[in-house]
Amino acid sequence: MTARPPAELRVEAVVFEIDGRTLLDAVDLSAAAGLTVGLVGPNGSGKTTLLRCVYGALRPDAGRILLDGLDVGSVRVRDRARRIAVVPQDATGTFGLTVREVVSMGRSPHKRFWEADGPDDVRRVDAALARVGVNPLAERAFDGLSGGERQRVLIARALVQEPGLLALDEPTNHLDIRYQLEILSLVRGLGTTNLVVLHDLNLAAAYCDLLYVLDAGRVVASGPPVEVLTERVLAEVYGVRASVGVHPTTGVPTLVYLPPDR
Repeated sequence: MTARPPAELRVEAVVFEIDGRTLLDAVDLSAAAGLTVGLVGPNGSGKTTLLRCVYGALRPDAGRILLDGLDVGSVRVRDRARRIAVVPQDATGTFGLTVREVVSMGRSPHKRFWEADGPDDVRRVDAALARVGVNPLAERAFDGLSGGERQRVLIARALVQEPGLLALDEPTNHLDIRYQLEILSLVRGLGTTNLVVLHDLNLAAAYCDLLYVLDAGRVVASGPPVEVLTERVLAEVYGVRASVGVHPTTGVPTLVYLPPDR
């Protein structure tokens, strides 16, 4: 349902520092239009910092972030919100709002301040609710939903922004495995370019076209999951021993972690 075509993302030599610490050190990344690209790495490696730089919550100290060749740091917040939508782990500021009202918030970048929803906005919200399968919940209180239902609603809110790029921060965090699979399958089918932070490497292997492995603020490996998720990378970056095989049905890498005493 996105009116804007999927965007091409390029991150060029991005540096981000805070309190004398370098959190991102000359990071390069490319995401062709329509791909789902995963950011993986141990805690503190810079994944969320990089994602926040991409969607504009943080401003890099050096380097550029280009969306379809446009430096996103040079555009107004409102214009950037028409190009990039964020799906957080959970929503804030939604107390007392219905599902429909939360999704309608995504139309804000396309309207004047305090402008009421028109028929076209209502149509787009209805389409987004249907697309993610939560239209029966439209009048329910958002805060009363399950974790998986809330994530679907947040994706619907992002969709009505009509972005070319979705930036997703741990969208499967704290979800049961059924909802993890449903959410990532939904994201892959949206038609947007997706940049997603994930901890679960098996999910990353199954649902991402490309992976970027960060460690101490640097990209230490990148490429298709089958090339990136190797026993050597897992040992060097995560400090774990693992057996990496190939799923007999999907053909994607599958990881089995080995106890350190065996």
